[in-house]
Amino acid sequence: KEAMDIDIQSKPSQPHWYERYVQPCVAELLGSGLFIFIGCLSVIEDAEGTGRLQPALAHGLALGLTIAILGDI
Repeated sequence: KEAMDIDIQSKPSQPHWYERYVQPCVAELLGSGLFIFIGCLSVIEDAEGTGRLQPALAHGLALGLTIAILGDI
């Protein structure tokens, strides 16, 4: 008897509607909210002598954190 090698190719499963539509919108909302919230807080507590460094650093760290957490979505 000959062994038959049959390549069964399964259809790539479609992502669930939540993963396709809702999750990216929620990630965008949380990312934007975090970015704006941290940026506004960095300007409110502007210590003397920091100039533009404190808000720039806060925005950069907030953006990096947002990308690290929500980048897979």
